[in-house]
Amino acid sequence: MDWDKLRIFHAVSEAGSFTHAGEKLNLSQSAISRQISALEESIGTPLFHRHARGLILTEQGDVLYKTVNEVFHKLTMVQARLSESKDRPSGPLKVTTTIAFGSTWLTSCIKEFIELYPEVDVSLYLSDQELDLGMREADVAIRMTPPKQPDLIQRPLLTVRSKIYASMEYLSQYGEPKAPEDLDNHKLIVFGSDTPHPVTTINWILNEGATPENPRRPVLQVNNIYGIYRAVRSGLGLGAISEFMIPDDANLIHVLPELEGPPHYAYFVYPEEMRHSKRIAVFRDFLLRKVAEGQF
Repeated sequence: MDWDKLRIFHAVSEAGSFTHAGEKLNLSQSAISRQISALEESIGTPLFHRHARGLILTEQGDVLYKTVNEVFHKLTMVQARLSESKDRPSGPLKVTTTIAFGSTWLTSCIKEFIELYPEVDVSLYLSDQELDLGMREADVAIRMTPPKQPDLIQRPLLTVRSKIYASMEYLSQYGEPKAPEDLDNHKLIVFGSDTPHPVTTINWILNEGATPENPRRPVLQVNNIYGIYRAVRSGLGLGAISEFMIPDDANLIHVLPELEGPPHYAYFVYPEEMRHSKRIAVFRDFLLRKVAEGQF
């Protein structure tokens, strides 16, 4: 099979139309159509169902697409390996992590990494939805739970601990709790009950010192941990916040210091096939050093 035609076939399969594929490849719609027709003629079977709203792969087309897509994926990996054959790591590095971790700890120290490795093109994708590393939606993930996908390398990065914080403004108005049961009389900000919890024990603040006869009603539920942090800083109430999210200038007070939420790990995760990547190795070692220095 002609490689140029397969390259065009792959682009059309991804785009779902000759027009969109032509825009991506900088070719005319008619040129794209001629190449696909020639490919279909050479293998003796139609690859697309053509209809008014676009193109749908035939059964034979789907088989070919899966094979071609796998080849493209492997070529991308080879290209990355070749680009890292120099002494210094270089090339793109897409990192995904949660909004809370990325917006606070990671973005606060990424400047140093970029200065150390200017030839590595870092991009951060912050989302509480997990990207598929196996499909190269990202190169590296920092996750608050162990990965479920197969063929991923994982290693604990740091132990995440949450403690109860409040703003000076809130404490001056409502006073400081002195015992766990005092939380019954305070405004509590927690993770939303209608949202899948990133950690099963995330709302432990509702249970410390509480009794089943007098369940606590939070003043606010937020479906994002960073949102909890911002609400606490605004003076709305008390919240259980991970230590890594508290910068020196946050003006938040650690209350009830004897209390601490159940610890869990944050994991550094990347695909098995990227285990020899210099970019990933230096980024992993940089983060481990920052954790060892207490930069969290």
